[in-house]
Amino acid sequence: MPVLYGIAAATVTVTASFLLTAVLAALLRAPALRLAVVDRRRRRPVPLLGGVAVVLVTAVVAWAGDRAGVVPLGPAAGRLLAAATVVGALGLAADVWRLRRRWLLAGTAVAAACVVPYGETGPVAGALAVGWVALVTGAFRGLDHADGVAGTVGVVTAFGVGACAAVELMDGPAVLLLVLAAALAGFLLHNWHPARIALGACGSLFTGFLLTGAAVLARTGYGPVGGAGVLCALTAVPVADAVLVLLSRRLAGRPLSRGGPDHLAHRLRRLGLTAQGAVVVLGGAALCAVVVGVLAHTGRVGASTPPTTACAAAAGVLGLLQVAV
Repeated sequence: MPVLYGIAAATVTVTASFLLTAVLAALLRAPALRLAVVDRRRRRPVPLLGGVAVVLVTAVVAWAGDRAGVVPLGPAAGRLLAAATVVGALGLAADVWRLRRRWLLAGTAVAAACVVPYGETGPVAGALAVGWVALVTGAFRGLDHADGVAGTVGVVTAFGVGACAAVELMDGPAVLLLVLAAALAGFLLHNWHPARIALGACGSLFTGFLLTGAAVLARTGYGPVGGAGVLCALTAVPVADAVLVLLSRRLAGRPLSRGGPDHLAHRLRRLGLTAQGAVVVLGGAALCAVVVGVLAHTGRVGASTPPTTACAAAAGVLGLLQVAV
């Protein structure tokens, strides 16, 4: 009976998260256009308040389930959600007032420092985890450059990290990531090409922080080398996108902060793929890497598998680096 109750509660929670995000994202499109909160880097202005829908629904549904005792979060997941919400608010400020990247990075690092369990990781590993969470969270923001990419990769990664948390019997983070995955799926109804609304810094930073923070919690207690391999496998696509962009701009002599059509999806489009095809390829790549990360976390594959995945990602980055932009 408790099992059936848990399944029913999870089903209701996921369904509510999906439907509420789909409705709220549609409602926020008009205010975003009216307030000119749009992404002007694309060929046509796209409203940026889709992330507000993802943040609000994920936080409200998760907290409501916790307060009602239906799906208790626990202290670790509660702190993670609170810190991610603060990061999302910082991202919203960036969408509205165009904050500099260094302020976003600093704010994300401070939030990560409040989540990392130093008592179990130690000060050195904890500091490295804070830096990793901050940097990869920023990399997730870079995925919002094309229709459907950030949401698709976010959904796939949420299921993978949630599976790792479930293996460790961390029900709170696992349920929280399930709610996030449902919210992103509802958002994708409006973000599939041609996108009617985008995540913006608010939603992409919130998503990246929740995923990376939960991954660190799930890997706490494991060795640093193996842990780094699993973490990189779980977030291979955003990391590869960030590395590709940094290398491309450095080799071209352009400022790192100056945007351009040099991300993964842009280069796949240059190779002849459609916008939808690029999302499918990146989603498939994320799925393959996440599966490797989950299998490595559970000990189903050897310790050499995640480094092999990293080498494959590096080869892909070097190959796409040759594509003109």
